Amino acid sequence: MEAFLEKIGEFGRYQKRMFILLSLPTIIVSMQKLAWVFLGARIDHRCRLPWEAENATFPLPANVKNVTLPWDEKRNNYEQCYVWSDITEEPLQRHNDSMKLMCLDYVYDKSVYATSAVIDYELVCDRAWLRATVQSLYMVGMLIGSYLFGDLSDRFGRKPIFLSALVIMVVVGVGHAVIPDYYSFTTLRLILGASLQGVFLVSYVMAMELVGKKRRVLVGVLAQAFYTLGYFMAAFLAWSIESWRWLQIAMTLPALLFIPYYWIIPESSRWLITKGRTEEARVILEQAAKVNKKEVTEELMLQALEMSKSGKDGGKGNVLDLFRYPNLRRKTLNLFFNWFVNSGVYYGLSLNTGNLGGNDYINFVISGAVELPAHALTILLLDRIGRRLPLCAFLVLGGLALLSTMFIPKDLGWLLVTLAMFGKLCITASYAIIYVLTAEIFPTVVRNVGVGSSSMVARIGGALAPYINLLGDAWKPLPLLIFGSLAFAAGILSLLLPETLGRRLPETIEDGENFGRDSVGRDDAVINGDAEQLQALTEDSAKTPLEEKPRPQMNEEHKIIPEEEPIAMNRVNNSV
Repeated sequence: MEAFLEKIGEFGRYQKRMFILLSLPTIIVSMQKLAWVFLGARIDHRCRLPWEAENATFPLPANVKNVTLPWDEKRNNYEQCYVWSDITEEPLQRHNDSMKLMCLDYVYDKSVYATSAVIDYELVCDRAWLRATVQSLYMVGMLIGSYLFGDLSDRFGRKPIFLSALVIMVVVGVGHAVIPDYYSFTTLRLILGASLQGVFLVSYVMAMELVGKKRRVLVGVLAQAFYTLGYFMAAFLAWSIESWRWLQIAMTLPALLFIPYYWIIPESSRWLITKGRTEEARVILEQAAKVNKKEVTEELMLQALEMSKSGKDGGKGNVLDLFRYPNLRRKTLNLFFNWFVNSGVYYGLSLNTGNLGGNDYINFVISGAVELPAHALTILLLDRIGRRLPLCAFLVLGGLALLSTMFIPKDLGWLLVTLAMFGKLCITASYAIIYVLTAEIFPTVVRNVGVGSSSMVARIGGALAPYINLLGDAWKPLPLLIFGSLAFAAGILSLLLPETLGRRLPETIEDGENFGRDSVGRDDAVINGDAEQLQALTEDSAKTPLEEKPRPQMNEEHKIIPEEEPIAMNRVNNSV
């Protein structure tokens, strides 16, 4: 297949057309993945006083607040969740904590957000944790969707599963926008996360299966532009539409435009070949060559159609093999911690833009925009400096930037936003690097299970991020300090991982155990080095074929993934 793509063009006119069409759903996925910042916007609130009407406005005269609302020393402001039990014109000092009562009803500040799921479902005070649960369960849905739709598309084909996930996404996306019950809303939000993941996963893999190996890095970088465009579109729609329910519907209905893809986009030729449907694959490949204005010989076509029907076998090991031997176990735990931190901090910062102060919409746009230079730096550094040092540098610098926010005065809000966005840039870059490093450290026989297990640990970090952000209610800088501490610790620990640039990838469990153990050894061998040099280093090196280091490609979280032909869906189930 690769020889065929080289002949007709690895990213020719045909692939470019299909790539653009298949990347458009990423905009919908990106919008909905992080739009909870606006859908569930945190809104200032206070207790509704006994004599106030249901449509009472938020501001209160100072003299009224002094005798009705307790003072919160930690926030240096009036309490949001309590009111004095006996309201008189006496001064504050006669009250004590025993005279506080929890609010029975609330008045919200609607000067910025006219509506919010927080208002409709009363996700404040003792119910504030339910707001974090919404996004946490959405992340769980993403994990379920990765495996569910990935497996189904490998079994039944890319197109029917893409259409199925798309229809589910539209129905659930609109349905959970109008449902009045919180628990039903949260359940549908979980299903939405799963279906959105299926939409992206299938469309992304279909796009990557059209492209030759040498151009997959380029295509991965270009795919980031669509993800960032979704950031910008979400901010624009949120700014334009007051109602959070109509905002959710507005982000969902454009997905109907992708239903005709079932008839417009061809099935994956690689998948058809693996299923023995070679005649259907031939028609698609001939069409690709025709559009690219290339002629191919019958011999080359037959070679493409005789591609291995199973691809490389990555299922020779299991998760227990990652922990059987001490060196491999240490590296596995280190990588797991890095994945947990990178995912948790990435989503924590992405969802925390509304708590930084300043304009929520501008903060959100900046948060998306910083991902572009982050990935450009990643691509630039990976093959020049290596993996380990850039990973450490990005994590440590990002961690220090976030930790320094505790020293920023309140009147320097712009500096707080700058440091938080620099932290986001760093964590975006480190997230991409850790994917490459993980795929290269785990030996071939457990590479699939190693990357998949790391992905599951990452989902735990992403699911916990909303709860960490909730700690900002106790002390506003606390979430950034936690994220910064985790990033800094992960950066230091990453120095214990071996460098993989220019080294032969481990294949067996024994290779994986020895990889990075000694300063000089088989793991120091250059991938394209001299076989005689390898034999001088180790006795058995001559028996082990030299493996060419694969060029990286990017997944929907903009993480770089190893290449395989055809691209197995369980290799991109990490998306974040």
